[in-house]
Parts: sequence; structure tokens; C-alpha cells
Amino acid sequence: MKRLHSVLILLGLGFLAYLVWRVGPQALWAQFSALGWGVCLLILVEGAANLAHTIGWRHCIHGANGRVSLLRLFHMAMAGFAINYLTPSASMGGEVSRAGLLASTQTGPQAVGSVLLDKLMTALAHLLLAMLGALFLLWRVELPRPLWVAMAVTTVLMTGGMAAFLWLQKHGKLGGFCRWLVTHKLGGRAAEQAAGQLSKVDEVLKDFYRERPRDLGLSLGWHLVGHSAAILHAWLFLHLLGQPAPLATVAGAGLLSLWFDLLTFAVPMNLGTLEGSRILVFKALGCEALLGMAFGVAVRIAQLFWACFGLASYAVFAARKPGPVARPPRAVLSLVTPRPAEDE
Repeated sequence: MKRLHSVLILLGLGFLAYLVWRVGPQALWAQFSALGWGVCLLILVEGAANLAHTIGWRHCIHGANGRVSLLRLFHMAMAGFAINYLTPSASMGGEVSRAGLLASTQTGPQAVGSVLLDKLMTALAHLLLAMLGALFLLWRVELPRPLWVAMAVTTVLMTGGMAAFLWLQKHGKLGGFCRWLVTHKLGGRAAEQAAGQLSKVDEVLKDFYRERPRDLGLSLGWHLVGHSAAILHAWLFLHLLGQPAPLATVAGAGLLSLWFDLLTFAVPMNLGTLEGSRILVFKALGCEALLGMAFGVAVRIAQLFWACFGLASYAVFAARKPGPVARPPRAVLSLVTPRPAEDE
């Protein structure tokens, strides 16, 4: 997995360099410089989106939400985002870290359960907005037919995967395979331990779906707010450059960007794909490729700022503990799946 991650990084860097060469480094710098201190506003919007996602996670935590302060949870969320964004962890290391940090106030199964629930709600919110964008843009933009087909097929597959994951969570079946191994006396002691740990997570998840459906709805709503910041990003970027656009164009840029981010979530740091997709988005909406490239760079700067903030947060958490940061059992952590879009 790490080797694949490294290959994707190299390919992404190469594609990014090619895009910069095609649009022209000097022209890109001139376009980006026109933003000036407006970049700080984009960073603030990204931070507000991250805060909305944190509130969404808070609604997925077992027990009273007040057990973990919002500020502390925000630092945990940013620490996880930074590890996912900056390290070769296949977008999974950050979720392990989030669960481990939260385990200081929750049991291991409760901490892992909250991360699993939050991951699903985040992905569902992203998918809903992407599908809304597809319906909104179907008759408004011109994209190559093969690209429409590829995007449609990928979206259907991801929808099926999320539906299956939702069913497994709701019915407590995540540990079903390990329990089957134990029943058939396969896997030895390792299978028994894993089955025991995963069964506790299953119980936490089943209880949450049964007792707190309202919190799941609120979590989904806050993640929708967080992902919707992509539309505000597009509006603010165009406004700062003195190129106001119709609401339909702004909404289209944000929604189509979200769709591309959903489909390229596996690319480390979205290297090349973030900028390339923004070029495609702006060209499809009748704007120049240079404008799309500058928009992609601006969004990347905002993401890098909060990734650095998250690294600092993780360093503080690690410094406050006498030993390694608490981690739930390995078998439980293996269930934390990669996330589609973060951040913003």
C-alpha cells in the first residue's frame, strides 16, 4: 500500500508540474498574486468548513456530546486530517489517530464506533451534494461523453459501497467474518480476540442507530454544511478577482468540484487532480483554464494551512502524554475505512 501511495504521489507531482507548464508559471503567479490577502479569507472559509465537520463528528460520539469540548475535538479532527493529508497512510492513518486521541475520554470501541459513524456520514453528505451537482449540471455544462460515463459508473459503485457499509453498521455485522471464523474454529486465538473486540464495536453501533437516529441526521446535516463551503470558496475566489459570476456558475463550480473530489479521494493530497479538476470545471463553465488553475492553488494553500495546524495539534497531544498516544486495539482499528473528500 505504501509503495502504491508513493507511486501516486510521483504521478500527481508530475501531472501538477505539467499543468503549471501548460498554463504558464508567470501567468499563474500574476493571477494568484491578484488575490493578495484575500487568500486569508479562503483559509477562514476552509476552517469554518472543518469546524462544521467537527460538529458533525461530535454528534456521532457515544454518550453526552459535552464529554469532549468542541475546541478539543476540533484539534483532534485537525490532527487526523493532517496525518491523512501529509503522510503515506492511504487516508487511514488519520482515522486511527482520531480514534486513538478520542480513546482518552471514551472506551476503545466507543471511540472507533464514533469515527466509523462519522466517516459514513461525511461520505454520505459528500455523495448527496455530488449527485445534486450532477442533476444541476447535466444540462448546463459540456463534458466529454466518456467522462460522464466514467463518473456515473464510479458514483453508482460508491453509492453501493456506502449502502452496504450502512447496512453492516446498523445491523452489527462488521465483525461477522471474524465471528464466523471462531464458530468454525479457524484463525486461532487472534481470530477470537478480533471477534471479541469487533463485537463490542458492533454493539456500540447498533445501540447508536437504535437510540440516537436524530444525532445521525444532525451529523449528516453539519457535514452537508461543511462540504457546501466549496460553493462559498468559488464565489469568494471570483469576487476577490473582480470577476463576479451568475449564481448558477458559482454553484456549478462548487458542486462539480465536489464531484471530482469524491471520485479522486484515493490520490494522496489530491496532487494534480485538485488543480486539474478545477481547470476542467472552470473550462466547462466557460471560464479560462488559468482561472481554474489559480483556484486550485488557492484551495490547496488553504488545505495546507489547516494540515500544518493539525500537525501542531497532534504534537501538543503527544507532548502531554507520558507515552505514545492512546490507540484502540489493532483489530478494531482495521475497520476504519479511507475517507472521500476532506477537507476542505
